[in-house]
Amino acid sequence: MKNELTFIEKAMAAIADPYRLSILLEIRKKGTMRCCDVVGLTGLSQPTCSHHIKLLSESELIECRKEGRNNYFTINKGNFKKLGSYIEQFTEV
Repeated sequence: MKNELTFIEKAMAAIADPYRLSILLEIRKKGTMRCCDVVGLTGLSQPTCSHHIKLLSESELIECRKEGRNNYFTINKGNFKKLGSYIEQFTEV
């Protein structure tokens, strides 16, 4: 239970930031993104984008894979389902 709550806390904190939320929405739309795509999307500097990506990765909401010099990011659908199930319990009577 403690591990689940730690995941929920990190995930919700990650989603609470408007830049990270926009990054997640764009990854969902496109399926996969690279860090340079995120820079173009947000207009933030590359180090700032890397920071946001790192937090999303640490929260386990995105998965990262490296191909050559590029890192590709995709949505971790399983963890979004876990997060959705957790939030859904608040609508149950």
